[in-house]
Amino acid sequence: MGVAGLRAMLLQALHPVALEAFVEHSTFHQDWWGRLSRTAEYIAVTTFGSATDAMLAGSRVRAIHARVHGTLPSGVAYDAEDPQLLAWVHCCLVASFLEVVTRGGLSLTGAEQDAYIAEQVRAAMLVGLEPDEVPHDRAALQDYFRVIRPALECTTAARRTAMDLVTSPAPARVALTTPASPAWADIAGLAFAALPPWGRRLYALPELPGAAGLPDAATTVGLRTLRTALRGAQGRVPPLREAPHLRAAKTRLRLTDPLTDTCTDPSVEPSPDPTEP
Repeated sequence: MGVAGLRAMLLQALHPVALEAFVEHSTFHQDWWGRLSRTAEYIAVTTFGSATDAMLAGSRVRAIHARVHGTLPSGVAYDAEDPQLLAWVHCCLVASFLEVVTRGGLSLTGAEQDAYIAEQVRAAMLVGLEPDEVPHDRAALQDYFRVIRPALECTTAARRTAMDLVTSPAPARVALTTPASPAWADIAGLAFAALPPWGRRLYALPELPGAAGLPDAATTVGLRTLRTALRGAQGRVPPLREAPHLRAAKTRLRLTDPLTDTCTDPSVEPSPDPTEP
């Protein structure tokens, strides 16, 4: 999902208006890790949190969007509450999560993929969109990107954002004292390689390092290898076993590990987590 989030950001940067709003009003370049962690937290809350938690998170995002407006160099005004911009960000996220997770080895039927896209309409509503303003299935999602592609452009700012993402944005202390930089380059490079072919063509970045230069087939292998490695680590490192939002959701729903595709008897309370005190 981390790779998918980075892919979504790279895709979002190809929309000139969305990128201008991002560059002018975001502290991303000054606080890469903070912004990434806040985005990951928002997705975790809206995915696994209670309805109340999700609505509160959505209201905070809407409050931020209400302050984001300005004028492009061309003189055209923009507003972060514009449904077209909100739909673009939403579709990039949904398409990226679905693409990376399925190519990474999680088997989902066509009906299950359509169900996921339909479920994400609720996430779109949290930030102020109407249900009919975003796709409800794979066909509509493909149509959305087909229609919007002529409006996309790789500006100098978009290319700079991509290069900043593929190279490590870690603080100098972390980059110099840990293996974070090469690890990040591989992860972010894999996210770039997972972009749709038309997205990579728009960027036209020469001699990308590491995984960013992989062809489609090798990218799929890389995603599957990464998922296998992470699942292996998850079983051995207690802090990686479950995020708190997922644990809370499983307690509410009384589900077992979703990766096993099994469910407990609804009348039985879930077993306590052995990693918890």
